[in-house]
Amino acid sequence: MRNIKTLGLLGTGVIGGGWAARALHCGIDVVAADLNPKMEDWIRGAVETAAPALDDLTEGMAMPPKGTLSFTTDSREMAEAADFIQENVPEQLDLKRSALASIADVAPADVIISSSTSGFMPSELQEGMTHPERLLVGHPFNPVYLCPLVEVVGGKETSDAAKQAAKTFYTGIGMHALMVRKEVPGHISDRLQEAMWREILHALNDDIATTTELDASIVYGPGLRWAIMGMNQIYMMAGGEGGAGHFLEQFAPALDWPWSHLKAPELSDEIIDRYVDGTTEQAEGQSIRDMERIRDECLVAIQKVLRKHDMASGATLNNFAQLMQDKQGR
Repeated sequence: MRNIKTLGLLGTGVIGGGWAARALHCGIDVVAADLNPKMEDWIRGAVETAAPALDDLTEGMAMPPKGTLSFTTDSREMAEAADFIQENVPEQLDLKRSALASIADVAPADVIISSSTSGFMPSELQEGMTHPERLLVGHPFNPVYLCPLVEVVGGKETSDAAKQAAKTFYTGIGMHALMVRKEVPGHISDRLQEAMWREILHALNDDIATTTELDASIVYGPGLRWAIMGMNQIYMMAGGEGGAGHFLEQFAPALDWPWSHLKAPELSDEIIDRYVDGTTEQAEGQSIRDMERIRDECLVAIQKVLRKHDMASGATLNNFAQLMQDKQGR
């Protein structure tokens, strides 16, 4: 595996900005490429916004000097300079294929190219690509600089060496690399999230609840638990001394009840208005940047508490702290 000193970014939106902030904080230089020259100011602003939360999250760790950020409108220039490339262009298959193919023709064969795609399978993206064995999916979660999960997915032609190298890189910047064993559309986490989102849209369509009420049903209940442990472990605990077996005896029959929907409702103008108007009202006049700062402070606090117990994202943070300490001791 290459010694990754420079991360190349293809696309600099919200996800690209998150990758940049995380990598720079971990001492890796970033070359960001975007066709729109105005995105340089945007990504520099995103990195600046993320910096306080990252400093707080890694307080007391043996962090290296921060990396440097450069910007170009020439993706081939980025590809020539990068040791690892993360693609973040819009979710359009033809656009992604074209963008990936153009940089694959330039990047050295040992440079891994990872797509942040939330839905496409890597085999779909490998078609017509030079050295497809180094293409995989590295799907992160927003904000990338604080949420440690990255789903690593290989395609039909992806080498095991590429997947392992990607895992090593992501772990080295403080992430939890979930090695997805089989490629499917939407990977793992988004399939779970979209099942809930479909139910939210049905609830709006049927006028069961507002977006405020729907979010309250998550924030004050299961959402609190999900930051600590997953749904399966929580359900095991709900079974008491009988564990998961007793839980299934009690609640499995409910799976046959017509509570939920498999297909989303048609997105009529009315349901779109309910969704947009409801979430706007919830923001109470706060800007996106204001809400990001609140979210980030809370995410840092949660992970610091979990770190004390070496659980979930706190365990990832502990592993990262040890990795940084080991690097400083070399």
